[in-house]
Amino acid sequence: MNRTLLLVSVASLALVGCKKAEKKSDDGLQPATISQPANAPSGHGSHPPATTAAKPTEGKSAAKGEGKVAETMNAGGYTYVKLEGATGDVWAAAPETEVEVGDSISYAGGMPMQNFTSNTLKRTFELVYFVPGYTINGALPKAPSAAGAKTAAGANPAAVDFTGIAKPEGGSTVADVFAKKAELSGKEVSLRGKVVKYNGGIMGRNWIHLRDGSGAEGTNDLTITTMSTAAVGATVLVKGKIALDKDFGAGYKYGVIVEDAVVTTE
Repeated sequence: MNRTLLLVSVASLALVGCKKAEKKSDDGLQPATISQPANAPSGHGSHPPATTAAKPTEGKSAAKGEGKVAETMNAGGYTYVKLEGATGDVWAAAPETEVEVGDSISYAGGMPMQNFTSNTLKRTFELVYFVPGYTINGALPKAPSAAGAKTAAGANPAAVDFTGIAKPEGGSTVADVFAKKAELSGKEVSLRGKVVKYNGGIMGRNWIHLRDGSGAEGTNDLTITTMSTAAVGATVLVKGKIALDKDFGAGYKYGVIVEDAVVTTE
């Protein structure tokens, strides 16, 4: 009997040891990332390498930051800066701005992104804060140069021909979505229109501005978030869910938006 109890005890200890070893190995796993389809920042064609980006980091605050620029680069309509400060180095990204190494920069607000990989830059940032903008050397930022002014692939909506854009069967127009947004909130809609602006690989998704010729100023341009890609000027069919009053941080705030859409080029 005692021998049996001893064997049971030894087996139990072995199981506990295995569980501890398993947990220890789990601690070494790297955070998962999201593989994105090809994006198309301005000047890189319609099918550059895919971008991989992590979800926004929970529990981290970007209330404010400041430091001297040790490194800077532009990609996808954003200016990335590595700031050296009293609390250590930090990376930030804001809409494209003229910045030089040695400039003193401060920022407020924004969204922290952990393990954010830019294939355009061919590097991964352990942590980068996407912020609305920079204050440079105590002043407002300088206007970007003509060479650096391409912040997104876009078209002049006034020059786009919307003739022949037909509402999908059982679907909506852009104007319909704005007029019936409260009724459509949380529901899936289908729309047909032309892509007038495209931003790829920002905050883990691609961003499309869609117009179909309906609506007036303020109700004629609908923002779509998607994992699909599309070329500016293309006619597309969009299917996604309506969301209201979305604030993604970093200046991305929308009264009405279509999220997680499937976009098909026609």
